[in-house]
Amino acid sequence: MRVAFDLKSVQEDNVYGVGLNIRYLLEFLEKESKKLKNFSIDSFSFSDNEEKLKKSSIDIFHYPYFHPFFLTLPRKKLGKTVVTIYDLIPLVYPKQYPPGLKGSIKFILQKKRLKNVDAVITISETSKKDIVRFLDYPAEKVFAIHIAPFPVFKKEKDRKILNRVVAKYKLPNKFVLYLGDVYYSKNIPTLVMACSKLKIPLVIVGKQAVDIENKLNTDLSTIKGPKDWLRYLINKPHPEISHYQLLKDMFENEGNVIKLGFVPDEDLIPIMNLATVYCQPSYYEGFGFGVVHAFACGVPVVISKTQALVEVAGDAALIADPFNPEDMAKKISMLLQDPSLRAHFIRRGNERLSKFSWQKTAEKTIKVYEQLLER
Repeated sequence: MRVAFDLKSVQEDNVYGVGLNIRYLLEFLEKESKKLKNFSIDSFSFSDNEEKLKKSSIDIFHYPYFHPFFLTLPRKKLGKTVVTIYDLIPLVYPKQYPPGLKGSIKFILQKKRLKNVDAVITISETSKKDIVRFLDYPAEKVFAIHIAPFPVFKKEKDRKILNRVVAKYKLPNKFVLYLGDVYYSKNIPTLVMACSKLKIPLVIVGKQAVDIENKLNTDLSTIKGPKDWLRYLINKPHPEISHYQLLKDMFENEGNVIKLGFVPDEDLIPIMNLATVYCQPSYYEGFGFGVVHAFACGVPVVISKTQALVEVAGDAALIADPFNPEDMAKKISMLLQDPSLRAHFIRRGNERLSKFSWQKTAEKTIKVYEQLLER
């Protein structure tokens, strides 16, 4: 069995989670390929000559990235095809992520092309339900396979390394940590308000939080469609722009928010270890990388009550109402004030990690390939 991945999305992807997820999956598929007979991993590019690819000896073409409003799937089917869909956030929140005319047309084409796909792999049962609901794709052809913490995330006990990072980033003794993007579905305003009530610093790691000014600069060069023109003419901001303006105001006026921007792994892992509490406040997630990363680093976790986060964390995290800053503050405060409760959730997080491994992810992915060839 020869499986080829379209690596264009990996090469062009600037998103921390998705790009690294694909790389780790490939790494562990390669390891599995050395154990199995007649199994190999190859690569191709979306832009490669279709006729040439059709004549190749590739058994399965795997497209590891999907976006509803961009043409990430091929016009013609090249052979047995697998697509990975992480989540459908733009479809879950259409008011916040309006596709515009071009995006709407591409969405129709993407749904049509998806009908030619033999199997879809996704990262949670929550995302599977959304794929069936929004894309009219058969449930029996969607396989929910959990991903895992990136291997670099682990407990760091070297005090010299921890002290170096504290000094470099001027970190406080106690802080709540959030890792990731800050777009609407991440629900950062509620977390900012919760930390402000507790008077505890909130540390945000991720490029987006320090890049808000650029996102607020609306000029002619940012206009992409008729609705954008209309908004520009009547001076009505795009919903995403309104969200970033709210965040900018909150960062400036609400409590102590420390934005670190992009942080390299050699500093990120110590920062995660130094966090007093990790919080994932999202309205919606396809999986929630930050949660399992915190488990791996021995940090107690608060999650919002959303399906995927509860699916991933189980009983290893405190659960807060994502629409209620007071409740989120209460759950964070419980972990700040009670050492025995902290120890309990650190232990539960470590136990929960046994359910997630890249080897399991690779093995289950190979089973999907095998089922396709058996059909």
